[in-house]
Amino acid sequence: MAKYLSKFKLHVNDEVIKNTVNRAKERNIVIPTFAQQKNPALIPEKIKQQVKPLGLWDVNPRNLFRISWKNDVKTGLWGDVNYVELPSSLTGVKARIIGLVGKYFPTGAHKVGAAFSCLVPRLVSGEFDPTKQKAVWPSTGNYCRGGAYDCALLDSPAIAILPQDMSPERFAWLKEIGTSEIFATPGCESNVKEIYDKCWELIKERGNNIVIFNQFAEIGNPIWHYHLTGNAALEVFEKVKGPRSRMAAWVSATGSAGTIGAGDRIKHAHPHARIIASEALQCPTLLNCGFGGHRIEGIGDKHVPWIHNTRNTDTVVAVDDENCMRLFRVFNTPEGQAMLKNAGVKAEVIEKLALMGISSISNVLSAVKAAKFYEMDENDILFTCLTDSAEMYQSRLGELEQQHGKICNGRALADFERFMLGEGSQNMMELNYHDRKRLHNFKYYTWVEQQGKTVEELNELWDPEFWEDAFSEEVIKHWDEMITAFNEKTGVLKNL
Repeated sequence: MAKYLSKFKLHVNDEVIKNTVNRAKERNIVIPTFAQQKNPALIPEKIKQQVKPLGLWDVNPRNLFRISWKNDVKTGLWGDVNYVELPSSLTGVKARIIGLVGKYFPTGAHKVGAAFSCLVPRLVSGEFDPTKQKAVWPSTGNYCRGGAYDCALLDSPAIAILPQDMSPERFAWLKEIGTSEIFATPGCESNVKEIYDKCWELIKERGNNIVIFNQFAEIGNPIWHYHLTGNAALEVFEKVKGPRSRMAAWVSATGSAGTIGAGDRIKHAHPHARIIASEALQCPTLLNCGFGGHRIEGIGDKHVPWIHNTRNTDTVVAVDDENCMRLFRVFNTPEGQAMLKNAGVKAEVIEKLALMGISSISNVLSAVKAAKFYEMDENDILFTCLTDSAEMYQSRLGELEQQHGKICNGRALADFERFMLGEGSQNMMELNYHDRKRLHNFKYYTWVEQQGKTVEELNELWDPEFWEDAFSEEVIKHWDEMITAFNEKTGVLKNL
């Protein structure tokens, strides 16, 4: 019998479920299964017809079914996985770099999927009561947006906690969606402890009136990425591979350690593929046990997340935030785009550059560095995640102009050659067994000393069987069975 499987089975509270079922009936809510998010062909035709006329970001519970990598924005339905292949003319390396596109999720960022996976299992099991409790979403940006959106669709009040230095667009969006409360904690992305401190403060004040959905510790976060993001990358690989192609790597900022969980799925299918963890050079936590602040919004650091399977991580790479900011300006200004065209980048590629936010550019640069470090060629395919788009960072363009003056062709070319084509393989570390164990041990200081975890629980995370059980088909099927049973209790789907 699987050693840890019971840890991921849901604890049913029938009294709370009754409240949630009534809420779902009142609001006409049907919850999608993970299998339907992975393969939208499984979605009932009645649901498809109701989804089709909706806007991608509309606050309508049917948009829960659009929490998928396969949204087709032209038809309003679903198709193949949304991805972009970045050519050598842009990246400067022979290896093929492919980014899964997060913009076409509701909210414009893939974190809405991780938030769903943290919230819904508790919702359908009765571990969370949306009629009496508020959901708290601690985040450095997109996760709390995803959580607030999921809560809006499910008519559940949400509390967002994020650092005060995040982009103004994030705060404006949270207010617009109707987030119940928004707390701006001191600092920037690196100030995660301040977010945790606020969570503890709210727990002391409000007790059982709130439930904390901490993405850095919620196993639902990497489970969603293992089954949804990892399989999306595998689908694209089968579509684009040539006769000699190699699945070379999954490249991801560590952040909450959710998205990097897709690498576990890829490595399960392609054991020689590498999982490459990325972070900001200004806060090189994994690379050098370092600390500091940076401008790569949304990747939170200065600690090792509880849910990071460090035993399966092969390489750490640190990216200078200045490189990301300069390239963001090149990609999103007429002057920069004109320069890229003159440099030989095709128009259809330039049109897609707005699909990359700041952390997306960081992921791409990490892939470029990895390709150079491992001397990869055109047979190597690296996958990464374009977490969100430029949409949430337009205010940063004005700030960059104030800092560096107006961009011109010459400046754009210099920035492109220096920060993209000139990116090197410095600030990288290949991990051996003891390096991985060191990063695992680093969790102690945050999670055992500060956040109430035990040493016994920490030791479990070093056991490969823990992750095998967490990512097993049995767990995700169990959750889907609970979702299906919940939908049957509401009767909404049956009565459509």
